Parts: sequence; structure tokens; C-alpha cells
Amino acid sequence: MLGGHANFTVLSSPAILPLVNAGQAKALAITSQRRMAGAPNIPTGTEAGLPGFEAENWVGMMVPTGTPDAIADKLNRDIVEILQSEDMRERLRAQGAEAAPGTPALFAEFIASETSRLKKLIENAGLRID
Repeated sequence: MLGGHANFTVLSSPAILPLVNAGQAKALAITSQRRMAGAPNIPTGTEAGLPGFEAENWVGMMVPTGTPDAIADKLNRDIVEILQSEDMRERLRAQGAEAAPGTPALFAEFIASETSRLKKLIENAGLRID
């Protein structure tokens, strides 16, 4: 896109925000359902005229199956504490990211929901692996 070989691109906010902030690229919309705290002037896809267009990046921490609950719970508590610190929240915000700390059970529900949503999207589009 910057070299003039493409008219637009879809990138993660940490990859594109520095280019937008430097005036090298123009952000047309974000692909989440709500505006980013780190870039509140960029409209959502729905606000930009693309209702239902949603594609969010997410990152989560996992442990191997069989890890004792006490260890998984301690890791989760420590990670949540870090993610809730003002320093980490500011670092993430600067990249256009926001933490959504929770419990292992909530994360498992989220993964199941995303799997179901994306499976329907793939089926409706008629995509398949060759």
C-alpha cells in the first residue's frame, strides 16, 4: 500500500497506527464493534458504512492440558494484575490495543464463541481447504 501497489489494506492497529499517526496512511475504519480508546477519531466499520464487518485480533494465554488448577489460577491472577496496571494499560492503549482480562472459564467461552462464529462465516462463504 505504501509503495502504491494496493489501494488499501487491513492491518492490526499496532502495525498501522504509527503510519496513520505519521501521516503516511489514512485510517478509513477499524474492524471492531466499538472505537479504540487509543484512536477515538477512527470510525468503526458500521459507522463507515460497512455494517456487520468485524475482524478483531485477540491474544490469550494458555497452559497445557492437565496443568493443575492452582497453577493456572495463579498465572491468571498474576497476568490480570499486570494487565490492570496503569503502565500496561497505557502501553497497550498507545498501540491501539485494550486488555480484557478475565477468568480461564470466560476465555474458554470466548474461544468457543469465536470458533462457532468463524465456522458459520466460512461455511456461508463456501470456503474450503483444497
